[in-house]
Amino acid sequence: MTQGPNGGFVSIFHDTRDVTPFREGQIRTPVRGLTDGLGGALSGVLIGRNAARLSVSGDAPRLKFLASRQSRLMHDAVFGSSDPDRLLSLAREFPGWAGLCYVMSGLLVYKHGGYLRASELLQRGLATRIDDDASQFSAQYLGRVVARVEVAERVEVPVLFSEESVFLALSHCLREMGMMEAALEAVVSLPPSLPSALARCTAAFALGRYRDVVIWTNGLLNTDDLSAALLLIRARAQRARGDFDSAQNALKEVLRRKKTSLALRNDALTDRALLALDQGRFTLTPRSRRPAPPAELESLEVIRKDAEMRRLWENDFRQLGGE
Repeated sequence: MTQGPNGGFVSIFHDTRDVTPFREGQIRTPVRGLTDGLGGALSGVLIGRNAARLSVSGDAPRLKFLASRQSRLMHDAVFGSSDPDRLLSLAREFPGWAGLCYVMSGLLVYKHGGYLRASELLQRGLATRIDDDASQFSAQYLGRVVARVEVAERVEVPVLFSEESVFLALSHCLREMGMMEAALEAVVSLPPSLPSALARCTAAFALGRYRDVVIWTNGLLNTDDLSAALLLIRARAQRARGDFDSAQNALKEVLRRKKTSLALRNDALTDRALLALDQGRFTLTPRSRRPAPPAELESLEVIRKDAEMRRLWENDFRQLGGE
């Protein structure tokens, strides 16, 4: 939860909007990553779409009749090219469209895995104001563009082009570069949703802000794989704080839903084993252990016993000798 405008606390993971830009999230595994890549390549060949281009939900929108030159060039650069430099050239040629060109080129570079360059382009695009024609083009044609954003470790969410897609992609780029504070700031103002909550708690956990993670995820239930992944982060934060009972309850909630991803269930079982080890170390107090005596004391005790036995033996020998 986080502080609301009226002073109360509101959930950061419960999205109350009727229509959201998010699609069903996926837990990435080595096998799924391989099959997804192969499936994307095959589908790209079959339907004539280059997998290196920006992904589109369904077919690319057709350009309207008598569209302006800027719109035609932008449409071709977004939907017909995999080269971000084409968009950068348009940004220099049409300053009023520069902000939109930087953002789209940043999303394209992000898809290619260039996190440093993508973060620079996205931040520059967000800081550059666009004119009305570029804004109208964005509303008419870019609503089907999909960005697959990693919001937590191995958790990817397809996001339609929107404020969330840009800021979540920027946050992931900053996390990859180790800039956790900036990654957290990039998503802290987004509307409540499970993807943004995952990105937010992932950055906060990396910063050691375990109390904030626990507060933000209070009342969370396992309703889908995204919520289960968020519960795992909550359990790890509680374990780091030493709240073993609450961590156990969070892991139990992850395992409660039978259709939870197998990868997440395996992570929960591993965390439960680590939690049991931590509990064992915590209960093993100094009183329950008997440390071995120092070597100096042991040697002194042996010397004392040998001296006493020698003294008794000498007394017995003197008595036998009549002394």
